[in-house]
Amino acid sequence: MASQAQKDMLAKIQSQDGFIAALDQSGGSTPKALRLYGIQESDYSNDEQMFNLVHEMRVRIVTSPAFTGERVLGAILFEDTLDREIEGKASSHYLWQEKQVVPFLKVDKGLEADADGVQLMKPMPGLDALLAKANAKDVFGTKMRSVVKLANEAGIKAVAAQQFEVGKQILAAGLMPIIEPEVDINSPEKAEAEALLKAAILAELDALPADQVVMLKLTIPTVANFYLDLVKHPKVLKVVALSGGYSREDANAKLAENTGMIASFSRALTEGVSAQQSDAEFNATLDAAIESIYQASKA
Repeated sequence: MASQAQKDMLAKIQSQDGFIAALDQSGGSTPKALRLYGIQESDYSNDEQMFNLVHEMRVRIVTSPAFTGERVLGAILFEDTLDREIEGKASSHYLWQEKQVVPFLKVDKGLEADADGVQLMKPMPGLDALLAKANAKDVFGTKMRSVVKLANEAGIKAVAAQQFEVGKQILAAGLMPIIEPEVDINSPEKAEAEALLKAAILAELDALPADQVVMLKLTIPTVANFYLDLVKHPKVLKVVALSGGYSREDANAKLAENTGMIASFSRALTEGVSAQQSDAEFNATLDAAIESIYQASKA
């Protein structure tokens, strides 16, 4: 049975304008995230120091007066962040109780090698235990990423099948899965891959029981409003967009052309903020970023 907090979180995602902040860079992408924030690899000497520094960055973002549930609907956390505290509270509890921002958790363990023009997710043998931990910390949903590089029908069907298979395990644990089959923005077959992906996702959605809904996280499509069928689908709570390597300006402009899609940006959110800024500069830069992404998500 859903808790009152989960019901309130569901209502917020369903009905309120805003976007989802992706604060879930993990092991492989952390050095790059820190570099963009102005912290070089020479500033730390092991993983523990690296994760301490990236947690400090995330705490600075989340505790900023610019970061509230008025414009930020949710935030996706990395497992390391879930295990840490923000101002004396578990990170997920701080997000919801102090900021009214719905917590999500990245659950995938990274990507397999390329095959059939795609990268499937690596196995997740500890997923049930991770979902139990997420439930214990009042997390609302999860996120997991695969990558599509070419318009290979067999590969794309395999990506969709794997995403929805794991999605059903997440639904069974009482959490909301964000299904993320990213199409590489540099793919020479991006539009063709998106057509195959939409067909594969629709087939998987139609096979879900009537009472189950999921969220989708997709690359902003080549053709504006191409995913409108998914936005309006009765088994889709929300379609969120990844920035995929686009600059914030480009990502916002492309997103604004797609009715009903909202942002779930990572690098495009933190573009321009740095460790060297004063709190006033940092908060002003973050506020401008949040406002621009909020407006693009409302468009």
